[in-house]
Amino acid sequence: MHKSLVYSLLAIICLVSCDTNREYDVYRSLPENGWHKDSIISFNVKEIDTTNRYNLFINLRNNSNYNYNNLYLITEMNFPNGKVISDTLEYEMAYPNGDWMGVGFGEIKESKLWYKAGVQFPESGTYQINIRQAMRKNGNVNGIQNLEGITDVGFRIEKP
Repeated sequence: MHKSLVYSLLAIICLVSCDTNREYDVYRSLPENGWHKDSIISFNVKEIDTTNRYNLFINLRNNSNYNYNNLYLITEMNFPNGKVISDTLEYEMAYPNGDWMGVGFGEIKESKLWYKAGVQFPESGTYQINIRQAMRKNGNVNGIQNLEGITDVGFRIEKP
């Protein structure tokens, strides 16, 4: 085995294993025909420390089939006691020149998008995070039926 390949593999292992801030990090893959406007991507967060504060992120992977420079999402955080916090979020996905803001080699780009900072989960139990796309074409009230180009949606919780 070449020394450069061994060093590269060791570097990748170190980078992946040294993610000490991660508390939760899960991805859901979307169908190839697109993210349907009624499809809700859910994440169940169990047994999170109720005394700490966390930063929350929505992670997205997109490819060149994504035809927009921004993305609208509707999120819900469902607390164990039934309380729900809803947000409508807008994220820029591309620079004005059309280059993707995400990172990655090849066609797939990954974006780590701020959702909330300094969040405390005050109740014991399971929290459910729901995410759905809310994209519309200009002048059209109806949402885009199948949003193409988003391949995966993730949710991440980190210690600050």
